[in-house]
Formats: sequence, structure tokens, C-alpha cells
Amino acid sequence: MQLVEFSPQLPDEPAHPRFGVIVNDQIVEIGESERGTLSDYIWRGAPAFEDIRAMYAACLQGAAPVLRGHARRTFPLEHCKLHPPLLPRTLRDFYAFERHVKAANAIRGREVPPEWYEIPVFYYAHHGTLCGNDDTVPYPAYTAALDYELEIAAVIGKAGRDIPANQAEDYILGFTILNDWSARDVQRLEMRVGLGPAKGKDFAKSLGPCLVTLDELADRRTERHGVFDLQMVARVNGVERSRGNMAELYWSFGQMIARASQAVTLQPGDVIGSGTVGTGCLLELTHGEGPWLQHGDIVELAIERIGTLRNRVG
Repeated sequence: MQLVEFSPQLPDEPAHPRFGVIVNDQIVEIGESERGTLSDYIWRGAPAFEDIRAMYAACLQGAAPVLRGHARRTFPLEHCKLHPPLLPRTLRDFYAFERHVKAANAIRGREVPPEWYEIPVFYYAHHGTLCGNDDTVPYPAYTAALDYELEIAAVIGKAGRDIPANQAEDYILGFTILNDWSARDVQRLEMRVGLGPAKGKDFAKSLGPCLVTLDELADRRTERHGVFDLQMVARVNGVERSRGNMAELYWSFGQMIARASQAVTLQPGDVIGSGTVGTGCLLELTHGEGPWLQHGDIVELAIERIGTLRNRVG
């Protein structure tokens, strides 16, 4: 299923966010008495998930949307604003694609640190500046080197601590697209000090356009835990700039979740980012020299089976 947090853009319809499921070209509203938003639903551990799945399956067969005996309203997808699927409790962003790691280190004139091959590493990202699909992302006044990063992110669906890598999929509710916007000139300065990134990253994150549940990806599962065969593409102003595949992950989501949950309880609504796929940023494509994103540029990140996350640079 494609789960969304959305607001109808229709006359006389309140524009507050609510939880829905995409069925063809419509969004089925799950119902205000059930949850509030998709974030509320996830934070509660995604209760009654099978009921929603049964309603979804019936809708695909042409039935009217009915959940637990109550009819649900539908809205045309084209007349709905899609918000970030959820407000993460925490956002851990890993550095898990070897091709990107090699390229980033080569730009710095060095080999990949051997420690990178010992453990999957991450930083805590700021989720208070979250943007959704079609939102304008502000261009920070303190940078002249704005970049995108093409990533896939897992959303944790139930609490777990010290999770074995081979059981991690049991804790993943689904996947979404993450754009970890980066101010490369500021990031470069910060990381020379040995701490960061901070202001090089915390001005914006984009998440969306939907949360796709694992059952939708079952036929693309690989032999590695939490890794699926999904094409990943980035376009700037309609021109393809990046192309990779989730299957290229060096560290699987199973390994990332195992690492993140060591001596820590992951909670429903925590988000685990993959880091940038190989070729998935201008830093790689221009060897750190630019040109970088400009005011008015349209950045589209597309991942197979998930959709397209589109933003304009303000």
C-alpha cells in the first residue's frame, strides 16, 4: 500500500492533514475517528493494519471503501497536497553505499577509511525542517553550494532493541524517499574540524511522497535482509543526473537497524536513511567543483515502486 498524509485542496473542504491510502488515482481517507494523521497512526504502532489492508484489496477489486463497517470518503489524488508521510521521532542517516563513499573520499584526496568497512555509521539528522512533495526548499543565505542527495529511507513500525539483522524486516513498516539537502561549502568546513555535519545539513530534509509498505515490494526482495531491487533516479529541471539501485547497498538495512538498535530502543516512527546512492549528488558528478543548484531549480528524486519526490529550490 501507498500510505500518505494529505490535505484536500477543494472548495469547502478543511485543509487539515489526514491519513489516507492511494488507490489508483484516488486517496481513500481512513477516517478522523481512527487516528488523526499518519504520524499518529505510526506512533501507536500501526494498529488494525490488516483491516486497512483488507479494505485496500477490496478497493482494488472495485468495491466501495468500507473500513470496520464505516464508509470512507475518497478524494482525487490530483487535488490533494501530499505532506511528508510522517514526522519522525528520530532520523538517523547512514552512509551505506560504497560507490558514493569511495567517490566522496576521492574528492578529499584519500582512500575510504578502513573503519567504514567495520561498522555502518550514521549521523542524527534534524527533522524539524521537514519538507514534503512539491514544497519549496529555501536556499540558505550562508551557502553558495547547494546540493541534493538521493536516498531511500525505512520507517520503523514497532519498538525493538538489540534487533538482529536477520529480523530487521519485522520492524520495518515501509520505505519512502529522502532528500538530504546539503550545503557543501559549509559541510566541508565543519568536517575538517572533525565534527558534523551540522549547518551543512540541518536547514532542510525532504521526505515522501508516500510510505510504501513492504508487501508491495515482496517480488523485489534480494537475499540480503532489508534490501530490494529498486531503481533510483534523480533529475534536475527534467534532465537525468543520477541513477543507481537500492540493491547496491554495501550495508543492508538489516545491518543498519541492528547497529542503530544496539543498547537503544527504536520506536515506531523512527526513520533510518540509507545515505546517498552512487552518483546520487552533484558533489560526485562534478568532483566537488559544481555547478551547484540554483534558485528556481526543480529537483525530482524517483524510486521504483515508491514514486517521485519533487521540490523547487527557493
